Amino acid sequence: MKPAARLRRRPPIGAGDFPDSIPPLLQRIYAARGATDAARAQPKLTQLLPPDGLLGLERATQLLAEAIAVQRHILVVGDFDCDGATACAVGVRGLRMLGAQRVSHAVPNRIVHGYGLSPALVDELASLQPDLLVTVDHGIACHAGIAAARARGWQVLVTDHHLPGERLPEADAIVDPNQPGDGFPSKMLAGVGVMFYVLLALRRRLREAGVFADGKGPDLSALLDLVAVGTVADLVPLDTNNRALVAAGLRRLRAGQGCAGLRALIEVSQRDYRRLTAADIGYAVGPRLNAAGRLEDMALGIECLLTDDARQAREIAATLNEINAERRAVQQQMTDEAQAAFARVALDAHSAPLAVCLYDEDWHPGVVGLVASKMKERLHRPAIAFAPAEPGSDQLRGSARSIPGFHIRDALADVAARHPELIERFGGHAMAAGLSLRREAFDAFRVAFEACAQRLLTPELLQADILSDGELQPAEFDRRHAECLRDGGPWGQGFPEPQFDGEFEVLSWRVIGERHLKLELGRDGLRLNAIEFGGWDGNKPPSWVRIAYRLEPDDYRGGEAVQLVVTHREAL
Repeated sequence: MKPAARLRRRPPIGAGDFPDSIPPLLQRIYAARGATDAARAQPKLTQLLPPDGLLGLERATQLLAEAIAVQRHILVVGDFDCDGATACAVGVRGLRMLGAQRVSHAVPNRIVHGYGLSPALVDELASLQPDLLVTVDHGIACHAGIAAARARGWQVLVTDHHLPGERLPEADAIVDPNQPGDGFPSKMLAGVGVMFYVLLALRRRLREAGVFADGKGPDLSALLDLVAVGTVADLVPLDTNNRALVAAGLRRLRAGQGCAGLRALIEVSQRDYRRLTAADIGYAVGPRLNAAGRLEDMALGIECLLTDDARQAREIAATLNEINAERRAVQQQMTDEAQAAFARVALDAHSAPLAVCLYDEDWHPGVVGLVASKMKERLHRPAIAFAPAEPGSDQLRGSARSIPGFHIRDALADVAARHPELIERFGGHAMAAGLSLRREAFDAFRVAFEACAQRLLTPELLQADILSDGELQPAEFDRRHAECLRDGGPWGQGFPEPQFDGEFEVLSWRVIGERHLKLELGRDGLRLNAIEFGGWDGNKPPSWVRIAYRLEPDDYRGGEAVQLVVTHREAL
């Protein structure tokens, strides 16, 4: 069911200008990603873009400074994913650091309130009697909720990073690098990054007003562990600015300086905090935090990030770990059902429609994004998975995932413009989006979305490419190079983790864990351990293979051991 992939080598972009302290292998990899000097390859906090270009920042910091001056009640409203949870924690912690004494937080329940600041959530928040609402990682599309809040006499500050619609909500202030007229050079900030920048600007405003006795104010870099986790988990491109934020946050986490909740999540994920990578955040820490918002209530995840009590953090992290295990079981069942549906009509990567829409009345709305991701990976097609907004509801909630070159949020906007009666609301990014529609509109939407894909997709976009950084030399298959690759990041969206390719002899193989393939490979007189996760298909591997792989330290075997993590394999 997985599409045939084309293994290609990443073209060199240009020669780099690096100090001798950066190994030649890393220099080559950095240059291939367009980072041709140390400042772009390994950016520091001193290189962060200043906040000044963010539109709306003056009014936003004025609202916050006035609220702090007279201790108005500031209510930070989060979102039910990892970016929204970390942004909420950064907002609450940061405002308290800057002198706000009446700060509380809230987060919508996916099933009860739906996405973002909705009128239903505003009604529920009325008992808290807030003076100023601060939305984090949402708000740019929450017209009705913002209007309801302001009708109650509350001020509303929107901090978001999602693409706006044709008109902006009538908030008191909006900070979103993607709003029209914004001059901030990087449009890639996650929601947590936007909130962090608002705090930087607020500290500067308070500093200039002489609020701080020491003339400087608090060290907001203490929040960068949370900024790193939210940025990586939200899969925003790691441009130079985001890489500086994530690298600084990783340094805090590796030094054991992360907040109690993140330290507990790292521990329950069975990761070594001293060697933590962006991949560990993406595959282990982030999903455990996300699980709360998918199946339960993200309030539990935010509580984990806000507590300073190590014992309480461990207890919450253990609960989140259990919820994540349940989430994985639900996801696997839903993915199996989707795969079975394809099998019944004999669809594969070559005969599948150009865009895939899936719906099952028994699916959970919190996991449809993961199902869409799985289908997108297996078919290399844009995919949308739908579930009832709640059991028995005639409202459907969908989560969309896309392939490079097909802007999924713009595609939904195209469908909405051509068929305004189909989609009730939508929003998102180039690679991921969410939407709501009525159950009876599903079939018509599927046809309209496939027609949109027919107009916009080209044969080249439907070809799955695996980009390699070329071959490793025999002397580079060692622990030193494996560690420099691991530590040379952060790697992630837009700045991909290095992988290499080559031809190897299969000296031996065995199946482990029923699904994974353990290999011993030979090349140039070397015997190399390799593992291909999910690689067992019931067939004996051929004697010679061409593979794409990552070189990693083998911490399980220890010492100088390394292993190849196979990401693609084809027979020779």
